[in-house]
Amino acid sequence: MIKKITIDQVRHGMYVHALGGSWLNNPFWAPSFAVDSHELVHKLKTCGVKDLEIDLSRGVDVAEAQVQAPAVVPEAPRAPAAFRFQKVQPTGMVDELHHAARLVKQSKQAISAMFDDVRMGRLQDVQTVMPLVEDIASSVIRNPGALVSLVRLKQADDYTYLHSVAVSAMMVALGKQIGLDDAELRDCGLAGLLHDIGKAIVPLEILNKPGKLTDAEFKAVKEHSKGGYEILVAAGNAPPIALDVCLHHHEKFDGTGYPHGLKGDAISLHARMGAICDVYDAVTSNRPYKAGWCPAESLRRMAEWAKGGHFDPQLFAAFVKCIGIFPVGTLVKLKSGRLAVVVDNSKSLLQPLVRIFYSTKSMSYIPPLSLDLATAGALDSIAGREDAERWGLKDIDRYWLDAA
Repeated sequence: MIKKITIDQVRHGMYVHALGGSWLNNPFWAPSFAVDSHELVHKLKTCGVKDLEIDLSRGVDVAEAQVQAPAVVPEAPRAPAAFRFQKVQPTGMVDELHHAARLVKQSKQAISAMFDDVRMGRLQDVQTVMPLVEDIASSVIRNPGALVSLVRLKQADDYTYLHSVAVSAMMVALGKQIGLDDAELRDCGLAGLLHDIGKAIVPLEILNKPGKLTDAEFKAVKEHSKGGYEILVAAGNAPPIALDVCLHHHEKFDGTGYPHGLKGDAISLHARMGAICDVYDAVTSNRPYKAGWCPAESLRRMAEWAKGGHFDPQLFAAFVKCIGIFPVGTLVKLKSGRLAVVVDNSKSLLQPLVRIFYSTKSMSYIPPLSLDLATAGALDSIAGREDAERWGLKDIDRYWLDAA
């Protein structure tokens, strides 16, 4: 039985069926969950939601909860996590892009060297890249969009190396969105950096082939997940999360993935995260055989795939929350008839900072202008996403890069 209650009636032991209002306006990535701690009760009461629905078949009712809730005995304190990131202050896109550019260069060199070690059979310590993981995570914590947006612009020849950096950054961003602690976030970042290590033993002529792969070539590529897992096991010091994501990031929620055809919750949370992050970077990046899709178009198509069983739908909803409805680099049309590129969405998913550069009324370029749509005096808003090819526009990424 589903019952609607006000937020002040929330008690330990209830089961939340649905929260009132839009999922964009609350910090919970899952639409339904058990209220299994008093910290969660506090989080619910302070998240801004006014009402919610509880499922009485899976949790307690209002009156029952009041009787069962401990009034005096507090919960035992939780043991502190073994690792904590240093506290950093949030930064804007402009500042973080400069740091991210240096980090991308460092990352490419480090990952390239690690792949070389694998090819030479001398990879012995994956923990040597942990400082790089921590730098990536710190950048994401300061500004979730800067590094992910910048690394998307990689050249096709750099894909294998910088794809690992992108997945690492997105694993951290998604893990932060769903509330993982710092130690788990760091392992997720390492898992992203190592998830494709098995491609080091796939022939380069197959990885960089511009045309369609033969059945034999595709089979060779599919072996990278098992091969990478074996490489990490042999190294001996990869954390369990990294081993799991390496082996299972190509599993699909409906059971049609590889290498083991796992289905639903049989796939770990971290591997489900890896599957989403891996595909998003793959479809938004330029590859030897195709140009990358627009970030917003990629999310639209991935949403369809999630409905079709490719991804965990609830986890994908959390991913959209951290990437943004209109990710950095998305071409949008404003209600004024002007075209703009999204520059920064860290403050608002629906009203980002944009860079206006084209008028659809005069069909001409106009002097670039930055506009924060979240400000009270913006006097404009997004009407919808646009396709650059429709307007004959090329290299629109320069507008958000120039704005920084």
